[in-house]
Amino acid sequence: MDAPTVSALAALGGALIGGLTSFAASWATQQSQSRAQQLAHKLAKREELYKDFIDEASKLYADSLIHETSDVSQLVNLYAMISRMRVLSSVNTTEKADQVARAIVNTYLAPNKTFFQLRDMVNNGTIDLLKDFSEACREEFQRLEH
Repeated sequence: MDAPTVSALAALGGALIGGLTSFAASWATQQSQSRAQQLAHKLAKREELYKDFIDEASKLYADSLIHETSDVSQLVNLYAMISRMRVLSSVNTTEKADQVARAIVNTYLAPNKTFFQLRDMVNNGTIDLLKDFSEACREEFQRLEH
C-alpha cells in the first residue's frame, strides 16, 4: 500500500469514528432528556391528583365533623381520585388515601363535634387526618426523584 492510500484510509477511519462518537453522545443526551421529561410529567400528574385529593378530603372531613349525614355523591369524587391513585401511585400512598376516606365516612356516622371538642382535637393533633397521607406522598416523590 502506498502512503496516499494509507493516509486516505486513516482519514476515513477517523471521520467514521468521530461521526459514530458524536451520534452516540447525542443519542445518549436525547434519551436522558426524554427520561427527565417523562419523570417531570409523572410527578406533575401525581402532584395535581394529590392536591385535588387533599382539597376534597379536607372539605369532606370538615363537613363530617359538624354534620352526621352526607350526600353520597360527594364521596364518589373522593373514591374516583383514589382509583386514579391505584393506577399511578405506590401501594403505600393508596392505602393512606383509603384510610382517609374510611375515616371521613366513619366521622359522618359519629355524633357532631362541639366547638370545644374541635379545639381539643386541634390541641392534641388528632384533627390532622391527612398527615399520614401527606407524608406518604412526600416519600413517594423523594423516591421517584432519586
